[in-house]
Amino acid sequence: MRGGLLIAGTTSDAGKSTVAAGVCRWLARQGVRVAPFKAQNMSNNSMVCADGSEIGRAQWLQAVAAGAEPESAMNPVLLKPGSDRRSHVVLRGKPWGDLVAGDWAQGRRALAEAAYVALAELRERYDVVVCEGAGSPAEINLREGDYVNMGLARAAGLPVLLVGDIDRGGMLAAMAGTVALLDEADQAHLAAFLVNKFRGDAALLEPGLVTLSELTGRPVLGVLPWLPDVWLDSEDALAIARWDGHRRGAGTTLRVAAVRFPRISNATDLDPLAAEPGVAVTVTADPDVIAAADIAVLPGTRSTVEDLNWLRRRGIADAVLARAKAGRPVLGICGGYQMLAGTIHDDVESGAGTVDGLGLLPFTVRFSADKSLARPSGSWRGHDVTGYEIHHGVAQREPGAAEPFLDGLRSGSVWATMWHGVFENDGFRRAWLAEAAAQAGVAWEPAEAPGFAARREAMLDGLADAIETTVDTGALRALMTGGVPGDLPRLRLGRV
Repeated sequence: MRGGLLIAGTTSDAGKSTVAAGVCRWLARQGVRVAPFKAQNMSNNSMVCADGSEIGRAQWLQAVAAGAEPESAMNPVLLKPGSDRRSHVVLRGKPWGDLVAGDWAQGRRALAEAAYVALAELRERYDVVVCEGAGSPAEINLREGDYVNMGLARAAGLPVLLVGDIDRGGMLAAMAGTVALLDEADQAHLAAFLVNKFRGDAALLEPGLVTLSELTGRPVLGVLPWLPDVWLDSEDALAIARWDGHRRGAGTTLRVAAVRFPRISNATDLDPLAAEPGVAVTVTADPDVIAAADIAVLPGTRSTVEDLNWLRRRGIADAVLARAKAGRPVLGICGGYQMLAGTIHDDVESGAGTVDGLGLLPFTVRFSADKSLARPSGSWRGHDVTGYEIHHGVAQREPGAAEPFLDGLRSGSVWATMWHGVFENDGFRRAWLAEAAAQAGVAWEPAEAPGFAARREAMLDGLADAIETTVDTGALRALMTGGVPGDLPRLRLGRV
């Protein structure tokens, strides 16, 4: 089996990443050598591969679903927003530079070429490459120079499966409208539809799907159900905005509040905490919630100094300082760790120079132009711990002034580490939560439950099961192997 497919969406957060992961797992279970691909990802959720390259977290997860070794070719261009007009560019897994809005048109040509080369490499080595689009192809204001959606489909000869999130409402109009807004050459690649997140009686939806197919000349390949237990690693800030709505377990006794920084990064660090029975995790910008929680977390951020200033303006810094003074747990991860320093020297990320940190731990941070990308390992209280590092800030600790904690520090109820992903280690996670709960005066003990990796595998298999049972997999295979259908009609808007 040889082929490829581009999975696009009617909107951001329509489920492209999730559907792509499910398709990868479905194919892998049949012995197909499959790889994921996203030409350009805009996300501050990323992962370090075994070769030291950095890619988007969603593509890393899709590679896990496919049983493939994650590599830079799977996400050749990663944009990490540092402000509303500037992004740090990671090209083939390594820092490439920064792009501001005005430089985008010129920089895009080099990035597009690198993306096309990466896709060609994967197609040489794998039977099928499942590509994921970005945003929506209906964003025709961005069509010129596009190399992620229809631009990629045309350059690589890929059929496009359009995913719509019916839970949002307006999905049928969004699907028909997406086709109608494309020009004739782009429409020739948009081959089929897939409904995502449906709840209720599918028979009630059928008349609308029939009409959609009649109007557009394109089939609906299936209706994926709402899967409440699937919350795979997200790349989208929209998902983080709704995160706490589905991260509360039954019988909750331990409350964890994480700060929702404007440039929050690697928020997936929180997923294993939320998966733990008896733990409720909220992502918030409310200082009162941070003050009231049993454990407060300062997660990673792409803009340490700017988000530290925001922390102070919001009054959250005062809440964190009061917690530490009262001996109530505070945890800093990566950028959140850096904020706990006495002094921060940053001429690289923000250009702010020397600024005061929160002063809760005895160390200084100095930002370097070189990015640290690593997959370290260590131990704590007899538990093996592995993680990954993605940072420019380098901590210079005062010797003997505080207890080592992984590669970071612990002083009283204040904990800090530069490592991401540490809570995916089941034994460490449960032991640390128990100790932090004791500091908070909460009677919490770990319950018997599947480990985090096992839960992730179960979710991926659940996605593949849903695709097998609710999608016309024969038609899906035909798209991937047969390429772009030659008889797709053009849908015309009235003004055309």
